[in-house]
Amino acid sequence: MNLTWRQRGACKGLDPATFYPLTDDEAGPAKAVCATCPVKDLCLEFALDTREAEGIWGGTTARERRRLLRQRRKNAAA
Repeated sequence: MNLTWRQRGACKGLDPATFYPLTDDEAGPAKAVCATCPVKDLCLEFALDTREAEGIWGGTTARERRRLLRQRRKNAAA
């Protein structure tokens, strides 16, 4: 898996704790960084592919990613 996209992430060099909030309600600062990120989509696909269970990836919380995966499975079955 090619992970060179990580070098271009808007989060590079920032405090990792920002991207691991205690609650989804505290995800705003991380999501704001992701909103400006040129590799947001690649980051999200990585998180979905690897089933990242924690943190903010590609501008989504773990709950949002689970929802996306369920929706994709549902659409694939239809």
